[in-house]
Amino acid sequence: MESEQSGGTITATSANPPMNLLFVEMGVGYDQHGQDVTSAAMRACRDAISSNSIPAFRRGSIPGVSFEQMKLLIKLGVPHSLHPLLDIEKVKSVFPYGKILNVEVVDGGLICSSGVHVEEMGDKNDDCYIVNAAVYVGY
Repeated sequence: MESEQSGGTITATSANPPMNLLFVEMGVGYDQHGQDVTSAAMRACRDAISSNSIPAFRRGSIPGVSFEQMKLLIKLGVPHSLHPLLDIEKVKSVFPYGKILNVEVVDGGLICSSGVHVEEMGDKNDDCYIVNAAVYVGY
């Protein structure tokens, strides 16, 4: 997501129209067993959106803006070596509503040891994958 910001407006890319930014939700997701970066990314996105409610869109609290106009930009911090393994479409499925304008994957997150290798849980090794998410919400 090549973004430019000015006066509360974010432009996702030159192909996408600008978005009036309302707020940013942030989350962290882990996959301790099975070494699945997509699961970690999905958990990060759920973490970002799970403790918020956005009644303004449904109730018409923003003059001239309807629920159908909600837009999302997703930015994921993922360890570089895991970028090719990330299933963006599965990550998008976490969001129950809102038009996703873009999902940007950047170098970030972490691969660390979980301290245990449990083959019965699908572990290939003791790696734990950690992904960070920023979800930009606007219209």
